[in-house]
Amino acid sequence: MFENDMYVEGRIAKADALREMGINPYRNGIVKEMSAQEFLQTYANVQDLEERKDTNKSAQIAGRIKFIRLMGKAAFIKIEDYSGVLQVYLSKNELGENFDVFKRYIEVGDIVMAKGFPFVTKTGELSLHSLEFKILTKAISPLPEKFHGLVDIELRYRQRYLDLIMNAKVRDSFILRSRIVSSVRKFFESKGFLEVETPMMHPIPGGANAKPFVTYHNALNVERYLRIAPELYLKRLIVGGFEAVFEINRNFRNEGMDHSHNPEFTMIEFYWAYKDYKDLIAITKELFYYLLETLNLPKQLELNGNVIDFSVFKEIAYVDALVEIGGIPREVATNKSALYEYLLSHNVKLESKMELGKLQSEAFDVFVEEKLINPTFITDFPIAISPLARRNDANPDIADRFELFIGGSEISNGFSELNDPLDQLERFKAQVVAKEAGDEEAQYMDEDYILALSYGMPPTAGEGIGIDRLVMLLTGNTSIKDVILFPALKPQKKETNAKENK
Repeated sequence: MFENDMYVEGRIAKADALREMGINPYRNGIVKEMSAQEFLQTYANVQDLEERKDTNKSAQIAGRIKFIRLMGKAAFIKIEDYSGVLQVYLSKNELGENFDVFKRYIEVGDIVMAKGFPFVTKTGELSLHSLEFKILTKAISPLPEKFHGLVDIELRYRQRYLDLIMNAKVRDSFILRSRIVSSVRKFFESKGFLEVETPMMHPIPGGANAKPFVTYHNALNVERYLRIAPELYLKRLIVGGFEAVFEINRNFRNEGMDHSHNPEFTMIEFYWAYKDYKDLIAITKELFYYLLETLNLPKQLELNGNVIDFSVFKEIAYVDALVEIGGIPREVATNKSALYEYLLSHNVKLESKMELGKLQSEAFDVFVEEKLINPTFITDFPIAISPLARRNDANPDIADRFELFIGGSEISNGFSELNDPLDQLERFKAQVVAKEAGDEEAQYMDEDYILALSYGMPPTAGEGIGIDRLVMLLTGNTSIKDVILFPALKPQKKETNAKENK
């Protein structure tokens, strides 16, 4: 793997030389007493000292060397850890032979420990004057060139560890992602929701219209499907008596990849008994205001050249959006034949037999979605594309459902849940017909879920929020690959299947 690479071979030789000297280049048991940021905060007042140093104070830090400047019998290095960067001064006067070891065998990329006292350089930079220095981990692969860094997008995604080493902004985005997820969890817990866990391998894929990944359970000798959504299991819990549940879950959908889709992604789904979709709209607004305040983010965020204003959340019905935002005449948007011809005239690929609701969905994707920049709740979805949502009492052709769009992408989907087992059975039957006709994303019949509903599910509202897209929005990233630590990528030519590596 490392053959014929002169830089790697040179570093391996240095690691071997350290071993011959009795120095383990991969030490253990070294305590990191404080972070770089803690050092800078703790000793900030050292700059006020006349002597510009305080030998009575002691600090021990550890991290990766990102810069080395040699000056004969002295050197300045920059050590970076999780919290930031700290300058360290090394001198042969204090380190003796260890300084010679440093000069000959230590390089940028190595992980080291330095212990000493705080002081301020002539240029005014708070630094650590090292009295003790040790190699902890010898890096045998060199880091990318300092001034250009890691800029190859493909390499950044494939070698995320290297991306994190080289790009502080990338680390900051993922730190913020962690804070976002934590804040979402705290918000729902504060509202009385119970966090639960449901299966990731399903006997029947359900809860969304998507093509599943298929796996196999050897002991049971049966196929299983990776979860496309936890919805039907969470609603079984509502039937069982829980009244407010949520799950931050990993879902898997066998679909293509683009800037907003990854086949493995994270959502939060929550279900709330004795509530309807209007209550979900209200709590979703509250969640966003909570996140912006908790994370100290402004109510106006920039994304992909657009300024998104969170001070106002708009609502507009599905058909009205086709007309007012998509520019489709109302008499066309509400007529199956006219809309079919309209879409064909705009080079939209269609199946020969599509009901009005499906055609409206195609029109929405093409003419409306990317124009929804500011937070907008689209309501009154066609029932034909809402197989799990409750019918509207006044108009049975639409569902008590909404989707929230921000920055031209769907962020969440919620609705008043269908709790009529006979209506649900008929909709599952329609999905089965669609699947038999070639729709790979149509849902399967789930008889156990129908049985669960037959015992009675209280009036309930449920919603799913895409965590990855939420993080994209709040961090200002325009690609889902930038907010997933290890995104799915096309295989490289040199890659082989796991079986071939055995």
